[in-house]
Amino acid sequence: MMPGAVPCVLARLFGLWLMLAVSAAHAGEDTIKIGILHSLSGTMAISESVLKDTVLMLIADQNKKGGLLGRRLEPVVVDAASDWDVFAKKARQLISNDKVAVVFGCWTSASRKSVLPIFEELNGLLFYPVQYEGEESSRNIFYTGAAPNQQAIPAVRYLISNEGGKVRRWVLLGTDYVYPRTINRILSAYLAAEGVSPDDIMTIYTPFGHYEWREIVGRIKAFGSEGKKTAVISTVNGDANTYLYSELAAQQVDANAVPVMAFSFGERELLGADIAPVGHLAAWNYFQSIKSAENDAFVRMWADFNKQRDKTTNDPMEATFIGFRMWAQAVVQAGTTDIDAVRQAMYGQRINAPSGFEVAMNTNHHLSKPVMIGKINSSGTFNVIWRSINPVRADAWSKYIPDSANRTADWTFPWVCGGCIEPTFKEW
Repeated sequence: MMPGAVPCVLARLFGLWLMLAVSAAHAGEDTIKIGILHSLSGTMAISESVLKDTVLMLIADQNKKGGLLGRRLEPVVVDAASDWDVFAKKARQLISNDKVAVVFGCWTSASRKSVLPIFEELNGLLFYPVQYEGEESSRNIFYTGAAPNQQAIPAVRYLISNEGGKVRRWVLLGTDYVYPRTINRILSAYLAAEGVSPDDIMTIYTPFGHYEWREIVGRIKAFGSEGKKTAVISTVNGDANTYLYSELAAQQVDANAVPVMAFSFGERELLGADIAPVGHLAAWNYFQSIKSAENDAFVRMWADFNKQRDKTTNDPMEATFIGFRMWAQAVVQAGTTDIDAVRQAMYGQRINAPSGFEVAMNTNHHLSKPVMIGKINSSGTFNVIWRSINPVRADAWSKYIPDSANRTADWTFPWVCGGCIEPTFKEW
């Protein structure tokens, strides 16, 4: 070997290694990472697991179209295991370590509140797809599920009406955490404004995963037998619902006599029920039985993704669909996945949703979307028996809570806030 040949060979080898290293780094940059943060085990897995698959379906569909900005989408899936501390830990991992551009996730308000400070600290972006209690608007969260004025209030108003049975007595039944407690606080104030006596409201809370319902259902039957039309407003979450409806059937609670209006029980939870609780009700912004071209395409996409083994959709799946499609539109509009640019581009995004309505994202980080009430039929699906004429704009803060009545959520100038009573910028 000629003198100097060894250093030349080493230099070429180093150059080749450097090219490979740079190519590998660029290959990593060629994908857009999408975080999926849901409970795939534990008491909430019955509801949340399908939302993980919904995001995977949407990612696969977008990749078939060429991805976004010429880059493929790459899912990063984590299991928060129905543990609120794990949610916070996994959220930090997704943003700091995995460098995701966006996260789709959470179901319970407890899980959302555990991750909220992480997203705000690290300037991440979360799309939250489930109905909730309101009283919140974060710069780093877009809420695609229902606020109380898009579910709870219309549901109770319907039951009070002649069409809904002229209910005059109420059981507020929920899982013991922030969402049911806040919703029941709002509903108690609303019912008081409607002239309902405190003696005609019974409130019951149970732990997550509760399975022994005999005594509680007995109390509900007794409360409903005292001469006034009675309804149950259920904010029970997770697999506890299957045990609740089994006990209602066992004790022959007639849906015509004491209807249960559920806010967290839909088509997917019905799959796990021993028997369809025929005649009982649910309030959502979407039901699978809706007739629209957009819904036909949505249900078909889901069935095709599952090779026809699973054809059942529900409201949080539709809310996930809406959030994903709006985020994709915002990325294209902004020309980047930069969080601040995408957030700005989100305001005013619109899509024709599976609900059959055009839904829009408002500057309070909540949607305008329709309200619907469904009745469970013998086939284990819902017949839509009432719907709003137009989409309803979400109120992030409830007028039925005194401290919230005058608060505004508006992330555009001059407000630029999630819950203030006067603009942040008062002189311009």
